[in-house]
Amino acid sequence: MSKFAFLVLALLAGCTNESGATRALQGAGYTHIKLTGYRWLSCGKDDTYADGFEAIGPTGGKVSGTVCAGLMFKGSTIRLD
Repeated sequence: MSKFAFLVLALLAGCTNESGATRALQGAGYTHIKLTGYRWLSCGKDDTYADGFEAIGPTGGKVSGTVCAGLMFKGSTIRLD
């Protein structure tokens, strides 16, 4: 694997926060949560993390989307597809 490919993979791995995304989704009433990895272009410019997910929403329907979050002083935002 080239050094460039390794660097890109390392940077993308650092752009997810699975525990924070799961916590945000559970707190909002989502169940059966499956995280699907980093989601390109799904969040705002002030967001550091972009975790894709599939889950059962608070009303009982299947949903998918992205949990966006910043580094320290910004909370999480749940964006549905």
